[in-house]
Amino acid sequence: MSGHSHAANIAAKKAKTDAVKGKIFTKVGREIAVAAKNNPDPETNSKLADAIAKAKSVNMPNDNIKRCIAKAAGELSGDNYEELTYEGYGPSGSAVIIKALTDNKNRTVDYVRTAMRKHGGTLGNAGCVSFTFSTVGVIVIERTPDMEEDVIMEYALEAGADDFITEDDAFVVHTSVSDFSTVRKYLESKGLNFFEAQIEMLPQNKITLSSEDLVKFQKLVDALEDLDDVQNVYHNVDLPDDEEE
Repeated sequence: MSGHSHAANIAAKKAKTDAVKGKIFTKVGREIAVAAKNNPDPETNSKLADAIAKAKSVNMPNDNIKRCIAKAAGELSGDNYEELTYEGYGPSGSAVIIKALTDNKNRTVDYVRTAMRKHGGTLGNAGCVSFTFSTVGVIVIERTPDMEEDVIMEYALEAGADDFITEDDAFVVHTSVSDFSTVRKYLESKGLNFFEAQIEMLPQNKITLSSEDLVKFQKLVDALEDLDDVQNVYHNVDLPDDEEE
């Protein structure tokens, strides 16, 4: 099992920034609300259970989680969000996929299109770049000094993981979408803490940009991620270690 990811390093950095953490709580809260809309019981709603696990991985308080579920269940007033996916191109033909949750589709597409255009990108048709990505479950396990790599790898294999990657400060587990909930629950049962636990879109191949285009591209990603309606931005650009998404 092999591979490489900088997800753990970035997850740790993000967790240390209060301003960023607040924005993450808002985004994850929307995911919980959408997942809980038709069934607020995580015991019988695996999508909600996965969203709650993601919330816990970014240290979202339990009260916040409960409030999001209550809103979705109609106990509190809340907005109805729609899941949207946009695809397009950044500098030098780089591929970009934007996942959004919004209560106003027209507003969101205007904001996304403006951010893309301002930073050298363009929106494309549905499917224009997604065929070059794979949808996988990603679980980033916090690595502590007392952990034995062989033991954690054995847990991942027993759970049905597809890949196991060793990082300096974390272990990264990849799963199929269908097995994600099962693998996550099994690893949780072993008392492991997660930096990250979610379904992601990973590029099948990455491209390298020139220094000038790399600066433009990073500004594009930052602008998209800063939009309140945008949940995640996926791309195929090989970023430097200290900028890796």
